[in-house]
Amino acid sequence: MSSAPVSPFPTARPFKIPAGILRSRVPVASPTRSDSALRIGNQIRALRVASGTSGGELAVDSGISRSMLSRVERGLISPSVETLDRIAHGLGVPVSRFFSDQTSRTDFSYVPAGKGILVERVGAVAGYRYELLGHQLSGNLFVEPYLVSLLPEAEPYVTFQHPGVKFVHLLTGRVTYRYGAKLVRLTPGDSLQFNATALHGIDSIEEGPVSYLSVVFTMRE
Repeated sequence: MSSAPVSPFPTARPFKIPAGILRSRVPVASPTRSDSALRIGNQIRALRVASGTSGGELAVDSGISRSMLSRVERGLISPSVETLDRIAHGLGVPVSRFFSDQTSRTDFSYVPAGKGILVERVGAVAGYRYELLGHQLSGNLFVEPYLVSLLPEAEPYVTFQHPGVKFVHLLTGRVTYRYGAKLVRLTPGDSLQFNATALHGIDSIEEGPVSYLSVVFTMRE
């Protein structure tokens, strides 16, 4: 009698599974992100999004790789001063902007209608009622927004002069406004913006009551 054919497969010995495969897998922990790196990354991303710049565009403008920028924005690495300087240059902002925590700043102000701080004026501008509408506590830019109302006794006054840039938006009334040698007739909805170091002010009151927004921007010393 002929013997049974020998199988080409090694069935004589059971297959032994390596112990390493049976060992339970331990999940690899994500790299720890420092709070400071995360805050800086969030600031950079917020500034980039606000400027309407994509990650690829900012990487090119900054002279760093796209992957490097992505890791910085996610707080996965602590960027060097040189890298931060390059990113700041690409965004067109000072490096110090990356270290300001926008969520904890205290220069947010809310002023309900009619609840602004009244500022007393004397002398030739005694009839000009100034109501401060906000404040700016931090940063290099000082902002003074006022609602100005001319009382019945108010007279034209064209010798205002101070540092900074001024924005004027007429709300009610009709006036002629002087800026240096220029005269401009303003009606409700008209606006002016100018360097406030030149003499300026209302040259004549054509129709009352007159009220306008006046915002002065100056740099802190």
